[in-house]
Amino acid sequence: MIFININYLDDDFKMQKGDIEIDGGIIKRVGEKIPYLDSDLVIDCEGYTMIPGLIDIHTHGGAGVDLSDPEVTKEEVKVMAKYLLSHGVTSFCPTTMTVSEENIRATLQAVKEYMDENSDEGASALGINMEGPFISKSKKGAQNESFVKVPDIELFEKLYNDYGGIIKLVDIAPEEVKDGDDFIERASKLCTVSIAHTAANYEIAKESFDKGITHATHLYNAMSGYTHRAPGVVGAVFDDERVRGELICDGHHIDPAVVRTTFKIMGDRICVISDALLFAGIPEGESRVFGGQETSVKGGVAVLNDGTIAGSVANLHDELKNLVSWGIPFETAVKAMTINPAKAVNMDKVVGSIKRGKKADLVVLDEKLEVVAVYH
Repeated sequence: MIFININYLDDDFKMQKGDIEIDGGIIKRVGEKIPYLDSDLVIDCEGYTMIPGLIDIHTHGGAGVDLSDPEVTKEEVKVMAKYLLSHGVTSFCPTTMTVSEENIRATLQAVKEYMDENSDEGASALGINMEGPFISKSKKGAQNESFVKVPDIELFEKLYNDYGGIIKLVDIAPEEVKDGDDFIERASKLCTVSIAHTAANYEIAKESFDKGITHATHLYNAMSGYTHRAPGVVGAVFDDERVRGELICDGHHIDPAVVRTTFKIMGDRICVISDALLFAGIPEGESRVFGGQETSVKGGVAVLNDGTIAGSVANLHDELKNLVSWGIPFETAVKAMTINPAKAVNMDKVVGSIKRGKKADLVVLDEKLEVVAVYH
């Protein structure tokens, strides 16, 4: 298949115009003019823009599917993956909650079965994002306090090994690690370790970065904030080029002015995520149990009964349009939901940009940034 006359973001995320050839699900050639035969399938894309497939490394559900359901199945993961693909998300990290070990294992099993099937019907699962249970009770947010655990490297390594190493991210509140424990050092040799749901101050956060933490989960949310005398976790992330930070850009979790400022400070260290729940992709309506807690959608955001924000109902395509409308350059916004998250989970050699040899995960947008076609 050859796309001709298309505007596209090249591997450096600069806008070009030319042709792209894909074959067997792989990008074969990218250039100004690609010769073709009458027998080739050629698609004239004049007036359209092609970007890499979007990558959501933090999402808990969608289309009514709750990945934290203790009885979640491979087929339900597939339903969620189909929903994501329809919105231009070609890769994702199914994300767990702070629930029981048995419940986490159920999610790991369902996702592993989906990955083993290697279905092309939905977005590809890159691996699990394990959010909890190794968090701080004081910053639990919408996580269930009864399942919070002290960081346990033996438990984590067992979960990692029992399911073939599919965990790509693990969250931790570093202040909860026992003195002398090497959880961060050992876990960081297996996957990306993220600071999350934490009451740590600036100094503890910086020390944890030295030990191997390179990621921050939903920056600003469920962590110590940035002030002029106490920079907190947010200030530590700003201050350390080794660390990437997630942003939820649904317009509810973070004010657009803060989003703009954060992009100016962090640039390509930002990974835009959805943090979406099962409510994403379904109309607002009745309450549902999520992560063991009653949750509903009010005014475009998921909340617990006490009003605590539980997560978003957005998808990355919605957030792309938000970012552009808030003044973030299109190329910068796309990077934050493609190559940046791919790098965060060490999958950037496979996905995340339009480059010869990478997977042909591609999204075609019209002039209003609506999704016209998805190739995966």
